[in-house]
Amino acid sequence: MAERLTRHDVECIAALAHLELSDAEKDRFLRQLIDVLAHAEQIQAIDTAGIPPTSHVLSSQPADREDEPRPQLPRAEALANAPDASLESGLFRVPRVIG
Repeated sequence: MAERLTRHDVECIAALAHLELSDAEKDRFLRQLIDVLAHAEQIQAIDTAGIPPTSHVLSSQPADREDEPRPQLPRAEALANAPDASLESGLFRVPRVIG
């Protein structure tokens, strides 16, 4: 398929993507697309018979850590770092963002 790609194909792709390309850019992208498609053909030619499919590259390891309680910053220390804290209610005050 890589050999059949033409400059007209690049122009069609550019039009779909709403790109204005110069003649030099069209030629460069044509070469790059041909290279990408040739590489994809090489990958498709690899014999993967007998190789089990995987859903994740790290399937033998858990993706997330265990949720374990950890020591937390005491509320008074956290509020001490806030520029406008409400110490009585134990909350941070922030500017209104929704009218």
